[in-house]
Amino acid sequence: MEKRTKKKRKCKWLRNTQLIALLLIVPTIIYSVYQYNSGLTEASDGLYKDDGKTFDSFEGPEPQFGEINILLMGSDARPNRGGLSDTLMIAHYNQKTHNLKLASIMRDTYVEVPGHGKQKINAAFAFGGPELVRKTILQNFDLDINYYAVVDFQGFPKIIDIVAPNGIDVDIPNEMKYGIGMTLHSGKQTLHGDELLGYVRFRHDSKSDFGRVERQQEVLSKAKEQAISVHSLVSLPKLLGIADPYIDTNIDKRTILTIGKGLLIGKGQQMETLRIPVKDSFKDERVNVGSVLSIDFDKNKQALHEFLSGDGESATETDLVFPKE
Repeated sequence: MEKRTKKKRKCKWLRNTQLIALLLIVPTIIYSVYQYNSGLTEASDGLYKDDGKTFDSFEGPEPQFGEINILLMGSDARPNRGGLSDTLMIAHYNQKTHNLKLASIMRDTYVEVPGHGKQKINAAFAFGGPELVRKTILQNFDLDINYYAVVDFQGFPKIIDIVAPNGIDVDIPNEMKYGIGMTLHSGKQTLHGDELLGYVRFRHDSKSDFGRVERQQEVLSKAKEQAISVHSLVSLPKLLGIADPYIDTNIDKRTILTIGKGLLIGKGQQMETLRIPVKDSFKDERVNVGSVLSIDFDKNKQALHEFLSGDGESATETDLVFPKE
């Protein structure tokens, strides 16, 4: 009799637990779907709303040993019109250490683009999309890429405002206005969406593209810090909805969740950064495709591999040297 009573109590406890779980899950699903659709509504004009149909198939290998390389590209191309990759980065995530690293490749780096001869590396995107950029990096730096993500700059302000609703703190040394459609005054301040887009795209000062790369890494590092928070988890469905039409990627949802979970675990770790070409490894040249950075491939290949493997160090101010105007 006592055993039967205990069994009934256990069954009742299980039913109640399942009911509570159901009551919690259903509103969460409804909320998530609502927020995702809300995000899609805000971003309905995104260039990449037909995900997977914009570019040719990406042939990157499956990740090995828990290490993932993701090709990040920013583009302002418009429908039915090609465009250069305005930003080119390699994000490296280690599932064992939960460490995230970011290597930026200068867009004027003079490389061999398969099938197109010597070109600036950003031309590879215009010639053949992410897959040709992957082949170009593999041929010139002996590094293969597993996944890609192309971001339409029109969506950057909306995405950054969800990730960092309180803005990003920056210190602008001199006024910025030429080529960004706005004026950003000097001094310490907090920037949001469109202002941050102008901040990371400005290049008309003594630092030129070198300064732009530095600012891009700065903003992404600070955005990453804010992204790993309870607020961002709550905002994730809406963020995915807003981002979807502005990002073309082959990263599956399982991999995204794996990386996101890992970053939460290792959220105290600072994101390491590197710039290619590294210090004292390049010279300015004028060739048939314009002004380029002619680099020492052996030195830069070694620096990139050591950085991603964990043997190198993150870029410092001494690495970020800038040519004179």
